[in-house]
Amino acid sequence: MNPIVVIAILLAIVLVTLVLLVLVNRGEARFTFDIGGQAPRASGGGDNSAEKGFKTRLTGLSIFSGSIIGVLFARLWAMQLVSADEYAQQAELNRTRTISTVAPRGRILDRNGIELVTNRPSLVVVASPDVIDDEVKIQHLANVLGMPPMAVRRKIQDQTEGAQSQRTVAVDVSRRMVAYIDEHQYLFEGIHVEERVQRHYPQGTTCAHVIGYTGSPTQEQLKAAEEQASDTGISYESGDTVGQAGIEYQYESVLQGVRGEQTVYVDADGNVLDYASSIDAQSGSDVILTIDSKVQQAAEQGLVDAIERVRKAGNQVCNSGSAVCIDVTNGDVIALASYPTFSPSDFVGGISNDDWEMLSSEEAGNPLMNRVIAGQYPSASTIKPLSTFAALNYGIATSESQYVCSGYWTGFGEAYGQYCWNHDGHGGVDLRQGIVYSCDTVFYEIGKGFFNSDNPEGLQETYRRWGLGKATGIDLPAESEGRVPDAEWKWSYFTQADDYARSWQGGDTTNLVIGQGDLLVTPLQMACVYAGIATRGKIMRPHLLKGVATRTGGGTVIDYESEVALTVEEQDASLDLVQSGLQGVIYEESEAQASHFTNMKELVAGKTGTAERASDREPTGWFVAYLPADNPRYVVASCIEQGGYGSESAMYVVRDIMGAIYDEPDTSNAIDTSGVR
Repeated sequence: MNPIVVIAILLAIVLVTLVLLVLVNRGEARFTFDIGGQAPRASGGGDNSAEKGFKTRLTGLSIFSGSIIGVLFARLWAMQLVSADEYAQQAELNRTRTISTVAPRGRILDRNGIELVTNRPSLVVVASPDVIDDEVKIQHLANVLGMPPMAVRRKIQDQTEGAQSQRTVAVDVSRRMVAYIDEHQYLFEGIHVEERVQRHYPQGTTCAHVIGYTGSPTQEQLKAAEEQASDTGISYESGDTVGQAGIEYQYESVLQGVRGEQTVYVDADGNVLDYASSIDAQSGSDVILTIDSKVQQAAEQGLVDAIERVRKAGNQVCNSGSAVCIDVTNGDVIALASYPTFSPSDFVGGISNDDWEMLSSEEAGNPLMNRVIAGQYPSASTIKPLSTFAALNYGIATSESQYVCSGYWTGFGEAYGQYCWNHDGHGGVDLRQGIVYSCDTVFYEIGKGFFNSDNPEGLQETYRRWGLGKATGIDLPAESEGRVPDAEWKWSYFTQADDYARSWQGGDTTNLVIGQGDLLVTPLQMACVYAGIATRGKIMRPHLLKGVATRTGGGTVIDYESEVALTVEEQDASLDLVQSGLQGVIYEESEAQASHFTNMKELVAGKTGTAERASDREPTGWFVAYLPADNPRYVVASCIEQGGYGSESAMYVVRDIMGAIYDEPDTSNAIDTSGVR
């Protein structure tokens, strides 16, 4: 029974007793009995003798004392019997504390089991909470660690790891510092060195943009983890290591382990007296990626070599690019590279403001940016296969359509003339040859046809059907959607221009049909488009997760299930024409270009592209290809910012990746000077 209820009942009993006592006393004062046995008569007064008053007071005191004793007895009964467990629990909490222990993160492996990220031991200086009261000790420690005293103080004041937990002051300290602290323990009482684990990258910077990096949890992450703790079993404390980008962030719930607990006995001042029970920490699970380290390294080195090639040719502004390779049959990302890159190890133990600003700066080329998924560029001529599908589907052209290219097209009048990339002209060409030789005149005519047709946005509809203008859904954070411009977008975007300039013009369509102007795509989107062309319309969702390994023994607990992202319906004849044209690009467009692929056993199909930028910037070079052309397995795309013609920059990266896949390195030294766009 609740103690409050017991007390209330007792007080009610006491109150009733007192009322009855008063009534009884009043009755005795008004009536007396005649000794002779006569009938009762009114006395007309009370008995006020000393004996009678003493008895009344004694009775009241007895009742009062009894009530107090009863209340105390009831309270004692409630404490001993009713609330015994509660008070025992409170007493236990007063003499014990729970200290959490850090769980190691899971490893990240490539598809062949090669470690991309693992853990290594790290020497960490920790301090007891009471060190905060010793200014001399804080100053000594700051001098040894090379830290400002205020920074040391803040580290020791941080209670997020538990009031009795040791406070982490510095990680990855040198052996020299450790030796000094050990040899001068009389100066550093309450301070010692622990061995913990930190992230380690055996392959150096390889796969940096895929892996991402780690850091201390942000306030948003702490709050989110607290709200989801009941579902995930994961909790964060300040000083933990959590994923902040890439796979480390995407699969944080898998990689992050479950903290352990150590129960300790403490005295009244909170000092640890002894250790009791403990629950071991559970390490995170290993994540297996679809990445092939060998191909990944070839992609990264290919970017470095291609950019260096361009710079040696005199283009000093070229300093960045990207490349991606996907298995078209299941969406496995075999390689994903972005340049310039960074070292994830720079983030271990925290990164300085200066290093962060450098890695995020435009001057340094934004090394943290994953250009494969976040870089947005005009697609240039790599869009022409989709423009061909659109022309065939909407009746703008047929496979027998013929065109004459003089090098300068005036379909909208002399005042609005546009050059083909080949100013000398291609002469008479058909639709397939328009793809093979990337003839702009053919596609200007297609653009004009759409502008004057009943379906003026047929190009945009086709591009969107093939996945442009939206994210692919790859399992990485911060993917861009790109942009497919149309009349509505232009009107809303150019709000400061006059109505004519804001309206969609014929030139907008002729720019769009050749991948110039306001169209924006990512290298990953174009790789998915060409994967769909290779498979005749089935685009698998690109992904990096291959599986999650079991914590004990071999095997996996989770295997990624491939997913069809898009199914695009195109006529067989249209697909035949486009595939034939893309194979012709490789072997017919340029003899020099063909020499880099004729030294491979597998047939290749692909397309070059050169995206014009602002007048003060060099063009961006593209090359997208798939192979084997007769039984497609892989698609490879590369984009070199300000790299000039695609055949002079991005093509070399694609060829290096193909060479790594099939162990057939490029043996050609031929240089394509045709300037194909």
